[in-house]
Amino acid sequence: MTRIAIFNTGSGYRQFFRWLIAIAALYVGGSAFAASVTHRYTVTVDYALSRLFIEARFEKPVQSVTARSREAGKFLLDVRSCGDDQQIKMRNRRMLLPEHGISCLNYTVDLQRAARENRNRKLLLPGNIIASPIYWLWRPELQNGTSIEVEFRLPQDVQVSVPWQRLDDSNSTYLLGKSPESSYAPAIFGNFDYRELEVPGAVLRVSILNGINEMNNDDIADWIVATANDVSLTYGRFPNPSPQIVVIAVGGGRANSRSAVPFGRVVRDGGETVELFVDQTQPLQALLADWTATHEFSHLMLPYLDRRQRWISEGFSQYYQNVLLARSGAYDDLYAWQKLYEGYERGRRARPELSPNEATVRGVKGGLMKVYWSGAALALMADVTLRERSAGEESLDKVLDKFQACCLPSDRVWTGEELFMKFDSLASTPIFMPLYRRYADTAGFPDTSDLFERLGVTVSDDVVSMHSNAELQLIRQSITETDTVAAGRRQQIAGF
Repeated sequence: MTRIAIFNTGSGYRQFFRWLIAIAALYVGGSAFAASVTHRYTVTVDYALSRLFIEARFEKPVQSVTARSREAGKFLLDVRSCGDDQQIKMRNRRMLLPEHGISCLNYTVDLQRAARENRNRKLLLPGNIIASPIYWLWRPELQNGTSIEVEFRLPQDVQVSVPWQRLDDSNSTYLLGKSPESSYAPAIFGNFDYRELEVPGAVLRVSILNGINEMNNDDIADWIVATANDVSLTYGRFPNPSPQIVVIAVGGGRANSRSAVPFGRVVRDGGETVELFVDQTQPLQALLADWTATHEFSHLMLPYLDRRQRWISEGFSQYYQNVLLARSGAYDDLYAWQKLYEGYERGRRARPELSPNEATVRGVKGGLMKVYWSGAALALMADVTLRERSAGEESLDKVLDKFQACCLPSDRVWTGEELFMKFDSLASTPIFMPLYRRYADTAGFPDTSDLFERLGVTVSDDVVSMHSNAELQLIRQSITETDTVAAGRRQQIAGF
């Protein structure tokens, strides 16, 4: 296990968090305080990675515990109360607890069977498994300040990786609180390559899961650091101070000749996870040229949005993946604006009879590019307007900087309106909500052609060119201006 620049964590750090939890209170109705509650779980993993033995001690009696998956019940081998060893029966997804509640619970989970639910299991080496907590963590609702402290007891040479808040330096104790639960977070058990990589404002907890054909893990770590550094160019730091990063080798599975990173996603479930699926046959230079990780990391600059406004989060990430790859030197200025133009055109052609909000509804066919590029058009409009109105004193970068300082990481789902109203409160004048009202429910696509012309970006036969006497030429240059330090760092990593 490799560790780089680990936070100063230890018993004092752990005690601090316990103290913080103990004194935290939630103000209710303006006249009363409800003390937070912390339940404590011990999860013991057997040597064969076949069973989880879990003891749940509740700070106060609970009447209900559930698992998030409807399939979780079939992985339970035994459930008993701690005191009298009385077996607890099940009905559907719910344990039938005594009416007066229960203070302690012991249960056993078939870890191997639960791990078979993970569709990427065949990509992993023997001895490494992924079993999401939705299949094995039976718990009360995490509302009104309720949290769970989870201590893992692991066999020698076995590690665990989860997205939860770490409470000690041995990676054995974590804090789980409320989260958007956007999907199913991975919990990884085994002997994998775990590294803690320092980037501005963050320590990335990276788990590299090799397949049959191993990756060059040092190259993977260099690529992750370079990409995270690129994202920190937005406002000087990475948006999440301690995310879980999971890298899985896909070989000939999802890999294709066009992409070194054929798939990635962000999961907000107990914390923030970025999963990246890598074609390990590709060289480091191909990883550095790929946009997938930049796109996924950029998602962390926004909270999890209601699915109907997913076009905002996808669009902002599309905008920043191109802007940041230009700033880092991976793209030249002309190529970045060409990519933005091509994306806007794909969005314009996709289901022109639909609004962005309508295109995001599940099941709508042919609207994907509208979902991915409508928000990118609004991001450009907002960025240029902020810079123009303030003579360069404001920008989308600076609004996101203030937003990260006040509101990230977030434990809840936001609506698009909430997000844009908050953005407007962080800018000198309202810009975001006027854009939302104009475009969110309007059929078609935000027209960026006049803005491109003012920026000095001209298009002929779908090919972009620049001219130097444009009204907003300096703003265009400031948006994609190369950071020489970042570019030099990338060249050094690539071996140039």
